[in-house]
Amino acid sequence: MDDERTVRFETVYRETYSRITAYAVRRCGSPQDAADVVAETFTVAWRRIEEVPPGHEALLWLYGVARRVLANHRRGEERRQTRNAELDAELADLYGTSPDSGVELTAIAQVFRTLSGDDRELLSLVAWEGLDREEIATTLSLSRNAVRIRLHRARRRFARALAEADVRFTAESRLVPVERSL
Repeated sequence: MDDERTVRFETVYRETYSRITAYAVRRCGSPQDAADVVAETFTVAWRRIEEVPPGHEALLWLYGVARRVLANHRRGEERRQTRNAELDAELADLYGTSPDSGVELTAIAQVFRTLSGDDRELLSLVAWEGLDREEIATTLSLSRNAVRIRLHRARRRFARALAEADVRFTAESRLVPVERSL
């Protein structure tokens, strides 16, 4: 029984580690925080391996776990005073304005941070994780219809906030979700 459990966990880990890590990295202020979130997420998966659904559903289940772990982490992070300035500078260097994008990425990031946590999470699951509505519904334990409505409203609020910040898009500068082949 223990060998079967170990093999099951190792399979889930291999198939989902990079996506869960990317999820955490994009939502944490430092690589160390992201590593903590990933470690805790897979600790939960190990303890509850019998509850982890098979196939692609395992990734969605783990996104839900990672989301809750991240929420706990953020509550702890609020008690800390400083952030990792080095990583912020490195990310700014790596992902600053692209001359051919036609969009000021810094302005987009600033507007994005002004959105509610729920709006940021929905938009991130689409743009960064490449999830569709049904997958988001599974991850967030919502109905598909609720996701459709909330996503529509989040996009509308984001577009309104971008317009208020005078960030304009052209047809060539559309932001595209990540590839689903990860």
